[in-house]
Amino acid sequence: LSAEGKHRLVLSEVTPLLSVPSEASLSPAVDDVSVSAARLSVRSGGSCQAAALPAGVSLEPSSCRGLRRLSGDGLHLRMRLRRPPPAADLGFTLRESLKPQKNYVLYCQSCGDIIVKDRKFRRVLPLPSENWSALVEEWCCHPNPFARSTLHPQHDDCFLGDTFFVLNSGNESHKSKENTRVICKRCKTMLGETVSSDTIKYYVTEVIIQPSEGSFSATPRSHFLQSTVAQCLLELSSAKSTFRFTIKGDDGKIYILVWLLNSDTLLVESLGSFSSHSVFTLFGDIFMPSSGPVGTWDAVKVLYQPCVRSRNKDLADAWENDIGVHPLKFPSETCLELLLILGLSTASLPPSLRCVNSFQVRNSCY
Repeated sequence: LSAEGKHRLVLSEVTPLLSVPSEASLSPAVDDVSVSAARLSVRSGGSCQAAALPAGVSLEPSSCRGLRRLSGDGLHLRMRLRRPPPAADLGFTLRESLKPQKNYVLYCQSCGDIIVKDRKFRRVLPLPSENWSALVEEWCCHPNPFARSTLHPQHDDCFLGDTFFVLNSGNESHKSKENTRVICKRCKTMLGETVSSDTIKYYVTEVIIQPSEGSFSATPRSHFLQSTVAQCLLELSSAKSTFRFTIKGDDGKIYILVWLLNSDTLLVESLGSFSSHSVFTLFGDIFMPSSGPVGTWDAVKVLYQPCVRSRNKDLADAWENDIGVHPLKFPSETCLELLLILGLSTASLPPSLRCVNSFQVRNSCY
């Protein structure tokens, strides 16, 4: 429950932590905290304020423990949570949605301009990891047989990477004459980069692929970005058993270190009955569409370290040389956007929950 106006329940699968507002909207004397399966109530003086849980989510009152009051946070307590099991498949949606022998349209995510119209893919194939060539050299006792080979798609191919997909450029004209950056003709957003004279790599954070029979549906940029990155982390952690990531820009610099803590976080935001004239939500007006009195989102919990302006350089260098850390590459502007979203999310948490050791905490919905 947030400390200002709207209340936020940050719930994990086993032991949710609830932070009840005190300084912002409750009097110093709290007479009673009442917990039922469907709601939490706080009685102070002659008033009683409550926050309800969404349908399908309930608490176990008998498991309530650790009730305490922290300066600047409010009341904290822990208890077990009951909720329907999440969907079994939380994989990266792009891999699941792209099918061969279907027509697709590519849109710029920022402005909705059509980038590629009515492209039918005969083959949709996953690419090996970016360091596959180095791995071949480690495994082969003779010179790398693929050293002079490149994976370039034909006109009707779509190759999928971790954070991008590769297409034959065909007659598309979004290339910048100054460099290899591929930009949107309408809003000038960087969409990807040229791999060769006839091959373009588009980043999944910048482009939306939809079937030709569908229509473009605008999604707030911050919501789309955090959802795309969160699903990417989920898939890679499941497929490769890796939980540490470096977020790199197209300029080769590391912008963020990310440590995936868990993927079973449930965020619940309840309007409840607390009153406040200054309401700051986890996502802000542009981050998440209004969902009524109670909103629920599945989320991943990550720890992160910013690396801009040479911050955490030694740690970044150590992670870059660690085989257990997976690099993720995005446009540099997108890395800065992501860092801003991380910072806003951390600032919205109660002070006592913002850091774990030297890392900052962030919940990212998907």
